[in-house]
Amino acid sequence: MSAIPSVDLKDFVSEDPKRKQKFIEEIGAAFENIGFVALSGHFLSDELVENLYTEIKRFFDLPQDIKDKYEIEGIGGQRGYTSFGKEHAKGRKEGDLKEFWHFGQYVENNPKLEEEYPDNVTVDELPEFNEVGKETFQMLEKTAQYVLRALALHLDLEETYFDDYIKNGNSILRPIHYPPITSEPKNAVRAAAHGDINLITLLMGAHGRGLQVQNLEGQWVDAIARPDQLMINVGDMLSRLSNNKLKSTIHQVVNPPKELWGTSRYSIPFFMHPISEMPLNCLENCIDEDHPKQYADITAGEFLHERLIELGLIKA
Repeated sequence: MSAIPSVDLKDFVSEDPKRKQKFIEEIGAAFENIGFVALSGHFLSDELVENLYTEIKRFFDLPQDIKDKYEIEGIGGQRGYTSFGKEHAKGRKEGDLKEFWHFGQYVENNPKLEEEYPDNVTVDELPEFNEVGKETFQMLEKTAQYVLRALALHLDLEETYFDDYIKNGNSILRPIHYPPITSEPKNAVRAAAHGDINLITLLMGAHGRGLQVQNLEGQWVDAIARPDQLMINVGDMLSRLSNNKLKSTIHQVVNPPKELWGTSRYSIPFFMHPISEMPLNCLENCIDEDHPKQYADITAGEFLHERLIELGLIKA
């Protein structure tokens, strides 16, 4: 039994005000208490999920020299392939035991942002790979938009407060491959303890053990979703905006028991980012005598740049 609360997005998008309010209260309480929920009723079809897993397994099974040609220098790993062990958690020297791919935003009607964001990288060897990635990106972005609308109402904002900030936002879909472990990892784990940078993260593939969340008492609890659910958590940007009313919870992916070292693990997070200009200044209605302002004013773009330096993905 997972310690993570479950919610159903169908409640929020129903025409029933009581069901909608129930969803707002449930996800608001979960994000104030543990920062994670397991969400069903999202916009991903079973067929799309199956197709995506097929395509990403095909990609990570390609010979290393072919994968390496999709690792693009000078863009901080924001698009294309990032090879094994290159990324590390903030404050860690050991690289995480993973390789991954990044799909980025498909900009609509905004030449300035088309110029600002790196281009998505096309995999020549896999004709379906990019199309399936794009469709998944857009369905997860749509799901995230409705989750943020519920959170806006929970924070006493206009329901569409986030809409203009996330349209053409700097979001990332990251298929991750944790390869079989072949020798005793010294201090490395599949993903060391960290908080996410962005507004919210929607995670596919948290169906096996491995993902753990640190609760308010400091204990590590397993975060396990049903196959039809997405695991969704608060990122640091949303935590700053809400003056820590909504909790960005530390989480990690631990190595499996030794008897399972020979198996691969796949995980596909979608990191919902706003446009760079979004102010992350603490909301006035989240500040009072008992909750003084905790964070300095900053934009989403400035905050992202700081964190990518800390993660070792770009140079200062």
